[in-house]
Amino acid sequence: MDADTSTTDAVEPVTAPDADAPAPGSADAETARGTGTCPCGSGAARAACCQPIIDGDTDAESPEALMRSRYTAFAIGAIDWLVDSQHPDTRDTVDRDSIERWSRGSDWLGLEIHDTEDGGPGDEGGVVEFTARYRQEGTVVEHHERSWFARHEGAWRFHSVLVDDDGPELVPVTPASTVGRNDPCPCGSGKKYKRCCA
Repeated sequence: MDADTSTTDAVEPVTAPDADAPAPGSADAETARGTGTCPCGSGAARAACCQPIIDGDTDAESPEALMRSRYTAFAIGAIDWLVDSQHPDTRDTVDRDSIERWSRGSDWLGLEIHDTEDGGPGDEGGVVEFTARYRQEGTVVEHHERSWFARHEGAWRFHSVLVDDDGPELVPVTPASTVGRNDPCPCGSGKKYKRCCA
């Protein structure tokens, strides 16, 4: 497991362009492409950070670099990259319309990389744990995820979200109409009512 090398960067919200955005390859798109700091939070200019990966000019060097490029793609509305960077084994699970609605309907507020596992030059897979912050319909969302990345023909691709099965199982508690002092507390703590919420 690598040491946490991420930073939480305060960035201006990035809203994906609407349908009237300049066509890819146009002079307007070329001007807009690399201006400003990359939404991924690296602190570098987008043209020197995620844009060459999104454009297919260079491969991501690690799962973290691919994750950062995918976050940037969500922020700038580069839907083709979000589909293309999905591993072929799981690409059939991609709902392009849903991704586009999410990307274009959100203000992207920042990315924090919490941890990485594997994903080095000799590895075939790696894990990135991150939180992506965005605002949708006035509500700020902190999307926390552990993602599995795998190589395909030598290039890193997003494979799937890892589900943590080690967390505590939450069991709903239905309180009785009256709770006795020696009954389990309806708050779900597992303590007797008289020693908890009485």
